[in-house]
Amino acid sequence: MSDSAPDRSAARGPDYEAVAASEPFQRLRRRHRGFVFPLAVLFLVWYFVYVLLAAYAHDFMATPVIGNVNLGLLLGLGQFVTTFVITMAYVRFANRRMDPEATAIRHELEEAEK
Repeated sequence: MSDSAPDRSAARGPDYEAVAASEPFQRLRRRHRGFVFPLAVLFLVWYFVYVLLAAYAHDFMATPVIGNVNLGLLLGLGQFVTTFVITMAYVRFANRRMDPEATAIRHELEEAEK
């Protein structure tokens, strides 16, 4: 074996561990988790309620609403609508609340590299 291993101390670049431990990054993580986790739990509960109703409440799901359209069909379509609403809400939240903070962290990293 040779002693020609690269010198890690001479390598330049951002200290990602320090950035991950920084208050701005931790605040960004808390904000992200505070939005994503509750919505994910809410959606999963809504999804499993739908699945359980479909599996065990046949008469309820077969309740006619308009013509041949029943409650089960409307609740199933509601799953798709919910997915799109959550996606739009997250994009709006990320654009307004998270992206400015992430941009500031990125600029700090870029300045530290110079």
